[in-house]
Amino acid sequence: MKLPVYLKIAADIREKILKGELRPGDAIYSEHELCREYNASRMTVRKGLAILLNEGYIYSIQGKGNYVKEPEHDKYVLYFNEIKSITGKVNNMKLLKADIIKPPGDICNLLQISESKNVVLIERLFYEDDEPVAYDKKFLVYFKGMPIIEKELIFYTFPELVAKSFDVYTMKKELTIYAKMPDEFLKDKLKISEIMPLMVVEQKLYNKDNRPVGFGTVYFRGDYFKLFAQASLSDDNNKKLVKENFFSP
Repeated sequence: MKLPVYLKIAADIREKILKGELRPGDAIYSEHELCREYNASRMTVRKGLAILLNEGYIYSIQGKGNYVKEPEHDKYVLYFNEIKSITGKVNNMKLLKADIIKPPGDICNLLQISESKNVVLIERLFYEDDEPVAYDKKFLVYFKGMPIIEKELIFYTFPELVAKSFDVYTMKKELTIYAKMPDEFLKDKLKISEIMPLMVVEQKLYNKDNRPVGFGTVYFRGDYFKLFAQASLSDDNNKKLVKENFFSP
């Protein structure tokens, strides 16, 4: 399958960086040059550069251009997926709530919106067989005409939900991970009777203008949680990631 132009731009520049043809501190071709070389619009070029920016290959200086970034040797690429981060196999999901609401004060602050702004509240439970293993709660900034389809709300990950309304390739994502003891509400949802810490993953998503568009929290039973990270930036690995992220069925 042929790559979309913006992905080809990102892949070509990434390959030059990985092969050492572009070194840390080197200037990336200007947007005008890339538009001409790929016969692409400025918007398409910016989408390709945004991918490299989010991946940490380049940085931008306003008014000057884009440059190859010095590798961060203590930086890892963390792979997080609400469903795949659960050990075992999630074979059932239950949608507890999907509603348009006025957000509580803490969510207004996190999403930088007024109390009069509507948000979509989504609550889900993930199961392995009949055992609840994770409770998921998400808030999405709502706008008129935003699609809310129950099937998608049940099975989609957070970025997939947001991608229905925003450009996922220019989206900035933040994760905060910590452990906590469950309160009575979480004990009831996850059917926990003994003392058992939960692993908590908070996700915050921003649009291309760096405005928050969603905030979510997943509470995993500690005995069903795993994460994977790697520091390899090899060319073969990045080709694999492009294939997995953009061409998976």
